[in-house]
Amino acid sequence: EARRQRRLLLVVVCVALLLDNMLYMVIVPIIPDYIAAMRGGGGTAGPSAPAGGNGSGGGNRSLLPARYLPASGGNEDVQIGVLFASKAMLQLLVNPLSGTLIDRVGYEAPLLAGLAVMFLSTATFAFAENYATLFAARSLQGLGSAFADTAGIALIADRYPEEPARSRALGTALACISFGSLAAPPFGGVLYEFAGKRVPFLVLACVCLLDGLLLLVLAPPGGTGARANMPVGTPIHRLMIDPYIAVVAGALATCNIPLAFLEPTIANWMKDSMGASEWEVGLTWLPAFFPHVLGVYVTVRLAAAYPHLQWFYGALGMAIIGASSCLVPACRNFGQVIIPLCGICFGIALVDTALLPTLAFLVDVRHVSVYGSVYAIADISYSVAYALGPIVAGQIVHTMGFAQLNLGMGLANVLYAPVLLFLKNVCQMKPSHSERNILLEEGPKGLYDTIKMEERKG
Repeated sequence: EARRQRRLLLVVVCVALLLDNMLYMVIVPIIPDYIAAMRGGGGTAGPSAPAGGNGSGGGNRSLLPARYLPASGGNEDVQIGVLFASKAMLQLLVNPLSGTLIDRVGYEAPLLAGLAVMFLSTATFAFAENYATLFAARSLQGLGSAFADTAGIALIADRYPEEPARSRALGTALACISFGSLAAPPFGGVLYEFAGKRVPFLVLACVCLLDGLLLLVLAPPGGTGARANMPVGTPIHRLMIDPYIAVVAGALATCNIPLAFLEPTIANWMKDSMGASEWEVGLTWLPAFFPHVLGVYVTVRLAAAYPHLQWFYGALGMAIIGASSCLVPACRNFGQVIIPLCGICFGIALVDTALLPTLAFLVDVRHVSVYGSVYAIADISYSVAYALGPIVAGQIVHTMGFAQLNLGMGLANVLYAPVLLFLKNVCQMKPSHSERNILLEEGPKGLYDTIKMEERKG
C-alpha cells in the first residue's frame, strides 16, 4: 500500500511539473496578439511558431526556448522580456520562504497550495485581455511554481530515500519536464489555431484541477501521519553556507545559463547570420528533447552501477555544455545549429540527474533529512539564470556580440567543471548524529539508554 501510494504521488508531482512547463510554453503563441493590441493593430490571424520553455528544479527548466518577437520599439522589447522573466523573478523571491514553510508543515499541503495557485494562474491566462492581466497571471504562475515544484521534488526525495530508486524517480520527473517542453508548442499552437486562445489554457486548468484532486485523495489536509513523523529541518540559511550544497547550487545555475541566455537571442541571430526561415527557427530546439531524455537515462543507469562517480557525471555534463556553447557561433546553417543545442541539453540532463539526488544525500548525511529548503535552494539556482536571461542576454549581444556571449558561457561551464572535484568524497560521508545519538554516545545512564545502545550496536 505504501509503495503504491508513493508511486501515485510521483505521478502527481510529474503532472505538476509537466503542467508548469507547458503553461510557460503555451503562452508563447498568443504573444503576437498582445503585441498587435499594444500597437493598436488588433489581434493577429493566428499563432506564430515560436516555442518557449521555462526554468525550475527540479523542475522549472526548458528545452524549447521562448522566441521573443522583434518589436518596433525598445519599450515593447523590455515589456516582453520582463513578462517572460517575471515568473523566475517571483520564484527567486518566494523560494526562501516556501522552502522554510515546506520544512515546517510537510510536503503535501504546499504542493496542493501550489497546484491551486497554478490553476488560478492558468484560468487568468485564459481570460486575459491586456498586458497587465497577462503579467499578473505570469507572476501567479511563479508563485505557484515556488511551492509546487519545490514541494514536489522534495516529496520525491522523501518518499524514495534509497538509491538507486531516488535517482530513477527524480529522473522520471526530469523526463516529464522535457516531455512538456516537446508537447506544449504543437498542443498550444493547434488548439489556438482551431479553437481559440482560451482552449489550451482551459484544458491545462482542468488537468491541474484533476491533479490537485488526486493529491487531495492521497494526502488529505487532515492527515497527521506524515508531518508528525518529520523532524525539524535545518534552516535554509545554514544550508546555503554549507560548502558542498553551495558547490552543487553553483553548478545548477551555471549549467542553465547557456539555455536561459540562448532562448531570447538565438532566433534573431539565426535570421541575421544564416537567413533562417520561420519553421527552422521554430523547430531548432525540438530535436534537443531526445538527447535530454537520453542523458537522464544514461545518468540514472550509471549512478546505479557507479554511485560514487556522481560528481564526475556532473563535471562531464558541464564540460559538454561548455564545448557545445562555444560551437554555436561557428554554425552556418540550420542543421549545424541543432548539434550543439542537442549537446547543451544532453549536458544539462547529466548535471541535473547527477546533482539533484546529491543534494538530498548531502542533507541526509550532514543535516536533517527534511528536503524543502535544500530544493528551494536548487530552484533559486535555476531562477537566477532564467530571471536574468530574458532581460540581460539581449543587452550582452547588443554590446559585445552573440559569439562573445556564447564563448563566455562556455568558458564559465568549462572552468566550473573542476570545482565539482570538491564533491568527490561525498559518497564516503557518514550520516551525522542526532542529539539523541550524541547523548547516547556519552554512555548509558539508565535502563532505557542501555537498551537503546544495545539496539544500535546490534
